[in-house]
Amino acid sequence: MTREITFAAAIREATDQCLQADPRVYLMGLGVPDPKGIFGTTTGLQEAYGVDRVLDMPASENAMTGVAIGSAIAGQRPILTHQRVDFALLSLDQLFNNAAKWHAMFGGQMRVPLVVRLMVGRGWGQGPQHSQSLHSLFGHVPGLKVVMPSTPHDAKGLLTAAVQDDDVVIYIEHRWLHGVVGDVPAGTYTVPIGAARVAREGSDITLVASGYQTLEALRAAEWLAEDGVSAEVVDLRSIKPIDEHAIVASVGRTRRLLAVDGGWRFAGVASEVLAIAAEQAHASLSTAPRRITLPERHTPTSWPAAQRYYPGVPEIVATVRDMLGLPPQSVPPQWRESGYGDQPSPSFRGPF
Repeated sequence: MTREITFAAAIREATDQCLQADPRVYLMGLGVPDPKGIFGTTTGLQEAYGVDRVLDMPASENAMTGVAIGSAIAGQRPILTHQRVDFALLSLDQLFNNAAKWHAMFGGQMRVPLVVRLMVGRGWGQGPQHSQSLHSLFGHVPGLKVVMPSTPHDAKGLLTAAVQDDDVVIYIEHRWLHGVVGDVPAGTYTVPIGAARVAREGSDITLVASGYQTLEALRAAEWLAEDGVSAEVVDLRSIKPIDEHAIVASVGRTRRLLAVDGGWRFAGVASEVLAIAAEQAHASLSTAPRRITLPERHTPTSWPAAQRYYPGVPEIVATVRDMLGLPPQSVPPQWRESGYGDQPSPSFRGPF
């Protein structure tokens, strides 16, 4: 049975089903038993499974990540949740030097089946220390898998796959996605880690994105279609491993590439996408590939500044038109900023 639920509800359902199916799974994180339940992704789970399997943790990210790693090595399957990716920076020594390397250091004989949920993206003027999108940082480290779903269906399937995986999986969710609604099967299922999907077919240009930027790319494709431009949208879903075949195949069909990423430009995911195309699909390209990323400066606290900082539909459309040799176009009223400030719509609520 398939029904429509939110991205947050899909994460909660996947967690619930994993806890029910496997007694080795447990959930830990700052605010996990909070009444708000981290956007509703953990609400009621402690009441269902008890404090031994769904537990709060002190604000000591490095130490508690060490606890999670040790328990994974001992046979448990922890899900460690951080309300912001910025908090996880305090645990990078544990993640980069222990969790990511354990399997290699012991000749493949030992595993660390750990899932780390990280929140990224903008919202409520959180500024340069609380709204960073650092997915490329984790993707750079061998031994870490990194997934970044954009739909409720993939949010559930990728989390279930991550919990079942024997390696460390960094599960990244943009806070603007938690209220997005989509079709999700009620039963347990998985989405393969490392497999992209074609979210929209097209013939004139390929837009490659992940996470929330996939939604921006899809909206841009709708606008472009009104002017006769057919844009194909590839949702990476996983940025490590990245689906090189899907990128190359799409570029082979459209002969043009625009990578859209919610991180910074230098050494980012968009750079990797362009490198793949340059190395493996150069003969297919009819024009130089381009990328849209955050500007090379810190994320602003002021929401009017944020409106100018974060690229979206207008920037994607303008870049595509330029790549196709089409004249610039003014932004139609339906595609202008909706004026809600630093949130995607009035229905979007905190507290985080």
